[in-house]
Amino acid sequence: MIELQSLRSPAWRQVVRELSRPAQDDRAFLIRLASVLGQVTSARSATLWLVESGAAEGGDAGEPRPLYRWPQAPVAENDAGAIEEARAGRESARHAALGDEVRVFGEDTRDGMYDAERGGYVIAVPIARMGEGGASGPAFVVTMAFEARSRQAIGATLAIIELVAGYVHQHAAQQRLARTAQASAALDLAARLIAGINESRSFKGAAMRLCNELARNLSMDRVALGWVRGPHGRSEMRGSGRQMDGAESGETGVRCVAMSDTEHLDRRMAMVQKLEHAMEECFDQEQPVLFPPPAARADEGEAEDVLLSQAIVHAHRELSGGDASVRIASVPMRAGDEIVGVLTLEGRGQDRGESGGMGVRGVELVQAAMDLVSPMLRLRRSDDRALPVRAWDATLKGGAWAVGPKHTAWKLGGVAAACALGFAALVKVPYRIEAPVELRPRTERVVSVPFDGIVREAGAGVEPGAKVEAGQLLVRLDTSELELSLLEAKGAILQADKQADEALRQSKQAEAQQARARGDQARARAALLEDRIARSRILAPIDGTIIAGEIKDRVGATLKLGEPLFRVAPLDDIIVVARVSDSDIAMIEAGGSGEVATKAHPGRKFPMHVERIVPLAQAEEGANAFEVRAAMEGSAAWMRPGMEGVAKFDTGKRTLIEIGSRRIVDTLRLWLWW
Repeated sequence: MIELQSLRSPAWRQVVRELSRPAQDDRAFLIRLASVLGQVTSARSATLWLVESGAAEGGDAGEPRPLYRWPQAPVAENDAGAIEEARAGRESARHAALGDEVRVFGEDTRDGMYDAERGGYVIAVPIARMGEGGASGPAFVVTMAFEARSRQAIGATLAIIELVAGYVHQHAAQQRLARTAQASAALDLAARLIAGINESRSFKGAAMRLCNELARNLSMDRVALGWVRGPHGRSEMRGSGRQMDGAESGETGVRCVAMSDTEHLDRRMAMVQKLEHAMEECFDQEQPVLFPPPAARADEGEAEDVLLSQAIVHAHRELSGGDASVRIASVPMRAGDEIVGVLTLEGRGQDRGESGGMGVRGVELVQAAMDLVSPMLRLRRSDDRALPVRAWDATLKGGAWAVGPKHTAWKLGGVAAACALGFAALVKVPYRIEAPVELRPRTERVVSVPFDGIVREAGAGVEPGAKVEAGQLLVRLDTSELELSLLEAKGAILQADKQADEALRQSKQAEAQQARARGDQARARAALLEDRIARSRILAPIDGTIIAGEIKDRVGATLKLGEPLFRVAPLDDIIVVARVSDSDIAMIEAGGSGEVATKAHPGRKFPMHVERIVPLAQAEEGANAFEVRAAMEGSAAWMRPGMEGVAKFDTGKRTLIEIGSRRIVDTLRLWLWW
């Protein structure tokens, strides 16, 4: 045992150096402290116990759990029974945690014992609560077993124990200082990186600036940034242990978007592909990856970082190309609960402590800085995307709140489909039958040639589009031959009358009858000629407009009987003639309503009502169609006969499912009918 009087001895200085040396974490320091306490007090054994936080809040203490025993190795789960046999040590740890003070217990009793005649002793030393929990954190207790000693020896031992245990506060101060320094360095690095990102105008520029700044500040050979494909990264659903893939469709992966000192990045290069594989390896594990991984520390029996030492590094090893001097680190870039990218750093150095290398502390520094930078970089990435993509991203985010964060797009699609199906099945809308139409005048007259003849002259102003009145001269035919024939017929009438009178004076009844017959025949011919001469003046049958017929260039031409010359119709009364398919005609009735629009003015709709349906179908382009005549309620001056358009006939209200499936159902009914 080291005496208090020999605090300046080399052995005590070795103890001070051992306890003052920075420890990797609280567990490592406590194990070191338990070993030192056992050594300086010449204890038979020393055990480190963990007492859960509920033990110090009043009432019964929790069950102490052994963590380490000196001079043996750390206590594993299957070795816990060896220490549990020391009931005195366990009970001493529980009472010390409750009392929060150094206590001395006899090995066969729970009370404080200073009687040298009652055998060995157990001294329980409560250690200040470690970690961020403070007073509510777990309690650690070191129990030491001693052989029988005098009261003076026990007092000296307690003094040394309290002195050594006081180094816990120094360790806590060192840990806080280290965390403060680490946070300060990360904050300083993040501030410089964010300033560079804010000065960049695009995501690509910001990514390039980030890689160059990190390569310069950390003395890295190469820094590359990979971004997760898809609108979101991967996030962990708290409380469920499940993961969701933010990219709702397509394969999720990491795409290299920027590299230090590289303006144009060719992703077909083998080096870039290896970088992306290393980034995906980090992305899949959702934790930093360091290559070569940190080895176990033999002096304290623990690893520098358990997660880093156990990480998979196959892609990182391939990226290093077998070069032992290459140090590679990849850290995930988190924005909230999502991993949006991966940062890969490469450097060289034979020792982890060299500036060109990357060790555990460096990974922690970069990770802390990236946790601050990633939200800014993600915002810049979002601002650079097209507006429809951003709208879709916002829709997915809003939908994730309503239907859950996994397979959001499919869920929203299912909800939308269900709503659309319900709307289509329940809501009724007006159903209209559509058919092509043609505008026609209600009254139309065709003016044709009354007999074979020659056009002598055309009426004044007679041309297509001209308005005419009933009885107005349209065309005059040449009647010269007719007039000569009429004179000849009249002469034949006079001659026949004279012959009949002469035969009667001579009492020749037969000859008189024959003469009268020739006279009647001549009179009939004269009447016919007079009628043709009268009809040689072709007049307008009604008031209206000439809608067809050009006669000016046919003056002097010969016309045949019945040949059409003009079409005259009033334009103030236009009707609609629609050709409706026989599959739709049953839904249209006389008196029904609808609307019509012409190709000339498709934006104007005119109401109409059905007047009659022609009962006989006509074949048109391989399908039967019925002619439906409808009157328009109002017309426009620009409407002309022959204009085409589209008519829609009202047939009542039906659901969208009935409208969409009507033709299919009717076809199936015909196919399946028997």
